[in-house]
Amino acid sequence: MAATSTYSNYQPVRSRWVPCVPDHWRLLRAKNFLREIDDRSKTGEETLLSMRQHRGLVPHNDVSVKRIAPENLIGYKKARPDELVLNRMQAGNAMFFRNRLSGLVSPDYAVFRLLRDDSPEYLGYLFRSWPIRGLFRSESKGLGTGTSGFLRLYSDRFAALEIPLPPRPEQDQIVAYLRAQDAHIARFIQAKRELIALMAEQRGVLAEQAISSSETQHLRLDRVVSLLATPITRESEVTYMPIGMFNRGRGIFHKPPTEGKHLGDSTFFRIEKGYLMFSGQFAWEGAVAVASAEDDGCIASHRYPIAKCKRDAVTPEYLYTFFLSKAGDLILNHHSRGAAGRNRPLNPRTLLKEKVPVPPLHLQREVSNFYYEELSVRREIEKEIALIREYRDCLIADVVTGQVDVRGWQPGPEDVVDDAALVALGGDEDIDTETEDGDGEED
Repeated sequence: MAATSTYSNYQPVRSRWVPCVPDHWRLLRAKNFLREIDDRSKTGEETLLSMRQHRGLVPHNDVSVKRIAPENLIGYKKARPDELVLNRMQAGNAMFFRNRLSGLVSPDYAVFRLLRDDSPEYLGYLFRSWPIRGLFRSESKGLGTGTSGFLRLYSDRFAALEIPLPPRPEQDQIVAYLRAQDAHIARFIQAKRELIALMAEQRGVLAEQAISSSETQHLRLDRVVSLLATPITRESEVTYMPIGMFNRGRGIFHKPPTEGKHLGDSTFFRIEKGYLMFSGQFAWEGAVAVASAEDDGCIASHRYPIAKCKRDAVTPEYLYTFFLSKAGDLILNHHSRGAAGRNRPLNPRTLLKEKVPVPPLHLQREVSNFYYEELSVRREIEKEIALIREYRDCLIADVVTGQVDVRGWQPGPEDVVDDAALVALGGDEDIDTETEDGDGEED
């Protein structure tokens, strides 16, 4: 039986998000198969868990530089394996996960325990599918006054929702099918990422060949770049586009547009195409980037040292490649000091005194040209990955709501599921997080 077949008989559902489900599925109110648990920590000694968009619940210390003392975690909610955890204010954004670890979650989260023999993994897929997210959004209510935009899915409204549930054997079959499809998608994404990594490696080889030239000079960094020193004059009613940075040389990302009066106390600098940027906290992890045309006109806080290259001496693409090499990494580590976990501030003043290899310009430009070829390939790959993720979202939605029948599906020799390989489904969440600038994700 093909996995793309439909069920023979359907029953209507009183929801515009899920118009019908198979005849033999049950429609149960959430309160009839889930019970909210409010078990609080008395010591705060348990492992704090952080909720991530693509990775679910993971140990907080694995993804954040903020260390939270146990006394500050007293009163946090306990969550156990196979319980479900909901971020009430992000229910419509797929922040509802099956928990795999024992630990603590935010007191504002809701923790649910199964009352029946349902598959927690099936419910995890179901509650993150776009039709159910739409249902959650429609049932969420505004928090506070005015048009703050904050919505919360309150427990009583969630408890009253009718949720489509197939029999447990069918739930297990759906999970097996979706995990197999996830494995195929993860392997596709991993192969694409490996291609990007290969091109970055080739660019590194070009830079090494340039450095090996007999004409290469070793010059202090402040002879070939100058740090941006003049901040913008912030206007309270003007909307700005702040940026953040990924580590491991993965570039710049844009934060939500923000009015000047809401930017906080930081000093900000205007970015232009071709600027070489460092993360002040995570340069030692390869948080280095060249600003592109898309970043032109954005702003960066004082926590991001910005270097303007003297184009008659050095190209930003070459320097970017050098600082991601072993030699460049050693330099960035040497000038990044601190003991607060991953948060090791870069000292730009001492970095500028460091000597770096400066090859002849024509060899640097070979690196720069390859950089832009690589950038073009990377953008095409990012589009492909975005499309495959969109396909995955549609597939999950169709299967968990019964629009597609997978009961006759049987795994083939290529339907191998490796939990370690499924990590590739995650997004670029390992980012430079500036707690003072509101860059971090909620825990």
